[in-house]
Amino acid sequence: MKQTVLFEIKALYRDDFRVTGYTFGSGEESICIVGSMRGNENQQLYACSRLIRKLTELEERGRILPGKQILVIPCVNPYSMNIKKRFWTIDNTDINRMFPGYDEGETTQRIAAGVFNAIKDYKFGVQFASFYMPGAFVPHVRMMKTGIEKGDASDVELAQQFGLPYIVLHDPRPFDTTTLNYNWQIWETYAFSIYTTNTQRIDRGSAKQAEEAILNFMEKQGIIRYRGYSGYHSRVIESKDFVPVRAEDSGFFESLVQPGDEVDEGQLLARIYDPYLGTVRCTLHAPAHSTVAFVHDEAMTYQSTAVLKLIPEEEY
Repeated sequence: MKQTVLFEIKALYRDDFRVTGYTFGSGEESICIVGSMRGNENQQLYACSRLIRKLTELEERGRILPGKQILVIPCVNPYSMNIKKRFWTIDNTDINRMFPGYDEGETTQRIAAGVFNAIKDYKFGVQFASFYMPGAFVPHVRMMKTGIEKGDASDVELAQQFGLPYIVLHDPRPFDTTTLNYNWQIWETYAFSIYTTNTQRIDRGSAKQAEEAILNFMEKQGIIRYRGYSGYHSRVIESKDFVPVRAEDSGFFESLVQPGDEVDEGQLLARIYDPYLGTVRCTLHAPAHSTVAFVHDEAMTYQSTAVLKLIPEEEY
């Protein structure tokens, strides 16, 4: 393992800002894995730390194939991690909305440019991502549909090699064009975002599942020698096909289901309580037989917020 500072900003009053990468093997820039970009992405950082530990063991045992190079960047935003602030500490901008970056622009644009310059030539790119809404997801791999052809194998065929339960295809919106995933694809990298169950809280089970998924993918691509859990036969679903269940009122939110649960039509999914009186303001029910994909995990919710997202039953 080789530790390298990929990007650095000198600081006047505190330690310098550094983005550190860990390289395994040498030769072709085969795959890059990026962890937390936001200050609350503890799960994403933890998943990267597990992967670094495993790759260190594999390298010591000679299991990384000759001519293959792996780069892991556990954290792109250590300043925000240090003070537990989701976005950039000074101006509240999001580094993952700044790609491909601008090396003479604002601070987060310079960080994005410095990081992207170091990783844009890798054949495969994987980001441990988090959702813009607070909540827990069923583990899945997500891809943006840029329409860019990069080779013989389709992105979906490659995504199936992770062995996660779901592959979610996403039509990019205007603000998605400044994300790492989108710009990786513009530079002809096969790019995937992996969502584990949590963001702020560490979930060891789903972190291990994500670690195994990436190791399985690297094994299938001839980057490492590894034999682990082969995973699921992934179901492909469009992000626009998720069925949102919205809060009918505001108040304390109590979910009665977890991501991955199968629910029947009419089943009680959640309750919302009056924050002053403690009485039930409304109950939320499943509109049809489906699988829970996303659950809001904050204590309170606002009216009309999508507190649950459901995957409709597969048609045969």
